[in-house]
Amino acid sequence: MFFSVHSVALVGVEPRPVVAEAHVYTAQEASFRIVGLPDTAIREASARILSSMSASSIRRQNSTIVVNLAPADLRKQGSAYDLPMALAALGASGLAARARVVALGELALDGSLRSVRGGVGAAMVARDMEVPCLLPPGAATDAAVVVGADIRVVRSLAEALGVMGGTFEGGGLPDIPVVEEHQGRDLAVLRGQARPRRALEVAAAGGHHLLLSGPPGTGKTLLASCLPGILPPLTDEEALEVGLVWSASGMQRRSIRTPPFRDPHHSASRAALLGGGSGMPRAGEVSLAHRGVLFLDEFGEFPVTVLDGLRQPLESGSITIARTGITVRFPADVQVVAASNPCPCGFKGDNKISCTCSEAGIEKYRKRFSGPLMDRFDIRMVVESVDPDVMLGPEGESTADVRERVATARCRQIERGRLNRGLQREDLDEHDWDERGIRMLRAGMERGVLTGRGFDRVRRVARTIADLAGSDQVSEAHTAEALGLRAHL
Repeated sequence: MFFSVHSVALVGVEPRPVVAEAHVYTAQEASFRIVGLPDTAIREASARILSSMSASSIRRQNSTIVVNLAPADLRKQGSAYDLPMALAALGASGLAARARVVALGELALDGSLRSVRGGVGAAMVARDMEVPCLLPPGAATDAAVVVGADIRVVRSLAEALGVMGGTFEGGGLPDIPVVEEHQGRDLAVLRGQARPRRALEVAAAGGHHLLLSGPPGTGKTLLASCLPGILPPLTDEEALEVGLVWSASGMQRRSIRTPPFRDPHHSASRAALLGGGSGMPRAGEVSLAHRGVLFLDEFGEFPVTVLDGLRQPLESGSITIARTGITVRFPADVQVVAASNPCPCGFKGDNKISCTCSEAGIEKYRKRFSGPLMDRFDIRMVVESVDPDVMLGPEGESTADVRERVATARCRQIERGRLNRGLQREDLDEHDWDERGIRMLRAGMERGVLTGRGFDRVRRVARTIADLAGSDQVSEAHTAEALGLRAHL
């Protein structure tokens, strides 16, 4: 007999339907064969499946079971195909109801199910097929972001068989709150630093890339940690995009609606930051931060090749990883916030502690940041030391107050179609610009202060400043502030 159960394969983060086809025929000696470009984990699945059947009190006769994972030319990886292969084999043996489902899960020897990566992709395939999706609890929680999917939580092979036979409905999912608690530090704890705080607000409002430079202990890391709290929650579509990336990476988000915040250590490899690895490429930190913030602390300590690898995703919002036989595109629409010291010792330009670096050492340190990479930061801000009286003074403006202004500015941008970070030159040309502000930008280009890319980036920031002010026209004052937020570091 023949029977099939649908599942999913992830090519990068793209879910592709996979069919577990089972053919069972009588033989003198029982055997279990798996074909269809399986890896070692899948080839070992036969032992897990047979033990799960025995633990679930399922008796099978001497027969040969052949399972094919189609399409056969797509390489399959991982233990997530245990459940669909088991259900297909039981259906072909006449030991299970022949119902249409999408299934994913790793079987333990006692018949229980372990969570696997890819639950969001499986739910998307099931939604498109309009069939139930059988998932273990962890993967099912991730898949809750897929609106319209019929997700059934199953904890064992027996429960999965019950869902197929109509004797068990499957466990339910917890309700997802429309708005969740905002994460990150409260801006109120940051005293003083009026200009860096303003830079952070403008960056949040327009989704602009931000570079903070200054001596140690001036609040650069604290500023960055406050950013998640002033960002608006993700929409349904954005939450699905983020959930798909995290699910494909085998990671579970604690807060579905909050924009992700990733802060990899400066020792992270190129593959860890940008994506890659052996076999099927996996998402890196820049993709895990999709629709959120990638914070690069100690920016100058990252390897030069890693930093230059960021140039493509910062410009295009995605990153492409090519391997022999396969090319994978990962989403990377991310806001980058970087924090760096001005020199190796960190105190160049400080008014209290003298710099001990040589001119040659400072120049070598600066060369770690290529011109094209620096040009991609819309806002570049010097963070200076704070006076002791200010540190002992009252708290600053709270996150809640800033968040309200950011949300209002973003609403204006969404009504126009996109965040200001993504505005192209032709989009910017359509806006109402004060002629005196345009003359300021032209003068900056003539002096060599702005490149062609920098010209557009300053205009994007100026447009955001105007949105924060509730102005349709970008005035001279808005342009002047945008130029002031692009300091030469």
